[in-house]
Amino acid sequence: MLNKALNHLEELLVTFLIGAATLIIFMAVAHRYLAGLAIPGVQDWLLTLNFGWAQELTIIMFVWMAKFGAAYGVRTGIHVGVDVLINQMSDSRRGKFIIFGLLAGAFFTGVIGTLGAHFVWENGANYSIYTTLGIATGDLYAGPTTPDLEWPTWIVYSAIPLGSYLMCFRFLQVMANFRRTGELPHHEHGHVEGIEEDQVPVDVNPYSMDDDLHPQDLKHNPDGTSKQARKNP
Repeated sequence: MLNKALNHLEELLVTFLIGAATLIIFMAVAHRYLAGLAIPGVQDWLLTLNFGWAQELTIIMFVWMAKFGAAYGVRTGIHVGVDVLINQMSDSRRGKFIIFGLLAGAFFTGVIGTLGAHFVWENGANYSIYTTLGIATGDLYAGPTTPDLEWPTWIVYSAIPLGSYLMCFRFLQVMANFRRTGELPHHEHGHVEGIEEDQVPVDVNPYSMDDDLHPQDLKHNPDGTSKQARKNP
């Protein structure tokens, strides 16, 4: 139950971030274009609107989307891997290498998450949390803010520990499932979600047409025989 909720939250967050960022970029570009047109009344109103923050916000949203999207990729098997050599091994040896790779991924993302959490804490998160809880901050550093939105940068950088720890959890989750079932998540890159492909029967040629209306090449006749064979039966 908890895992399903986490899956939905992960997908919802990535979907919201990419959708909202696309919308903000579109509005900013449309505003820049329309504000340059001499439309009475409309131009004056558009010039009062400030979209200077749009670029900074979309960059932040794409950073968060990339970190959580990477965790989603581990869970669904979207990431591209070079496994030509591993697939030539025996099943037992192949399984050991796969487990080693997944543990290496978990270790790496765990280290990045820990270093990122330390950086975020020292970059102003400690000051903000202590201030919120009414604890004396002493000589703690308040931390910088972003240029346009003037948000505390530790909030932006929080994508590093949160996304990295989620990736670490996904690596361990995939490894546990592989040890239990022997299967890895697989994603068909040519498949589009929501579109079901019709299965063509094996004995049917999808390129043939009964009425012979398809284009003919210079070498073969519509019945599949060569023109040379027609001349010399």
